[in-house]
Amino acid sequence: MKPVPTVSRDLIELPPGFPIVISQSEGVSPLFQRLHWHRALEINYISRGSGYYLINGTRHDFREGDILLINSNDLHRAFENEQLLMTVIMFDPAYFALEQRYDPELLIPFREIGMRFDNLLDRGHPMLPRLGAAIEEMRSEFARREPHFEAVVRSQLVQFLAFVNRYFAKEQELHAAQIRGMETIRQAVNAMEADIARPWSLKELAASAHLSPSRFSALFVQTVGTSPMDYLIQLRLSAAVSLLESTDKKMIEIAETAGFRNLSNFNRLFKQHIGKQPSELRARQHSKKQ
Repeated sequence: MKPVPTVSRDLIELPPGFPIVISQSEGVSPLFQRLHWHRALEINYISRGSGYYLINGTRHDFREGDILLINSNDLHRAFENEQLLMTVIMFDPAYFALEQRYDPELLIPFREIGMRFDNLLDRGHPMLPRLGAAIEEMRSEFARREPHFEAVVRSQLVQFLAFVNRYFAKEQELHAAQIRGMETIRQAVNAMEADIARPWSLKELAASAHLSPSRFSALFVQTVGTSPMDYLIQLRLSAAVSLLESTDKKMIEIAETAGFRNLSNFNRLFKQHIGKQPSELRARQHSKKQ
């Protein structure tokens, strides 16, 4: 079982509208030298040199070309041997909640580390160099920040995660309980998507799945990577963006159609998650049309 963190959690500053940060580190920065943990998911690509990680008490030696996955809440610490150059990607798992409508296992490589996946991806796999090149492409795109770089980086990261799922999963037979759990969450997600304006509560969703709220929430987070209520917000914001871009409805109508109780709450959550006000997005769309 994963140890309960007893050290302070690091607060990783991720931009609210685009919660992904890609950086390159020569050697081991002070942030990584000490034992730490955080909620962001982390991908490390060793561009040069060697060293090792301690992750939840297990040592993982790494060298040039290696890729490591670090789950949220994993206790970890990095050590450099020589000439280390490392690309680090950190991102909020909730940002990919909508992609999991189509691929529920997108973030499973992090959730099932120690079971179907390892922290250190198999260095003997012929797909590893391609994944390393994809990480470098993401880093370059992120650094240049050319128009629409957010969409490019997001799509590249989704593809990276899909390939990790496809090529690096260990053979493991799903138990009947796991299959039932995934189907339970699938039905809950379908219900939420079919009626996003409904004032869903955790208690109601859990009752429909015949589970306690705490058990349902834990199963949902394990499967989807974010809480039921956070996922519902993502669904509603996605619907609102679509309405803003495709209709001339008033803001209050869009907020109500997407399931927000009032305009101020809609504006606050939109700014928090999308990074701009709804009016800014609409103005940009009108400008494009003209």
